[in-house]
Amino acid sequence: MSEGTRVDKWLWAVRLYKTRSQATEDCKKGRVSINGMPVKPSRELKVGETLQIRKPPITRSYQVLALTENRMSAKLVPEYMLETTPKSELEVLEMQKYMSFFQREKGTGRPTKKERRDLDDFMDVY
Repeated sequence: MSEGTRVDKWLWAVRLYKTRSQATEDCKKGRVSINGMPVKPSRELKVGETLQIRKPPITRSYQVLALTENRMSAKLVPEYMLETTPKSELEVLEMQKYMSFFQREKGTGRPTKKERRDLDDFMDVY
């Protein structure tokens, strides 16, 4: 194997993107960076480098443990990369998961399935 692998190929191979074209597009849009510098999809990736991928609301970080150009099963991915995203970033993601429920203004739109059941239970009581 050569000294490095294309960034877009590696991102696709380790299953961070469903298609290589999605990985290429994110590189072109500046969402993929190495050491804080945006990279082109053709940039050669080397073992030991740390990638940052910005997927709002957080930026995930991955350390390259090995190179590959072939897509692999999900079981093999830990041999090729290590997620180094800080806990504080992951907590933001957890908070957002719970906050999405509260984004809708009270009384607007249709009730969710849970709200509908609660409403039916309330009406049966009275």
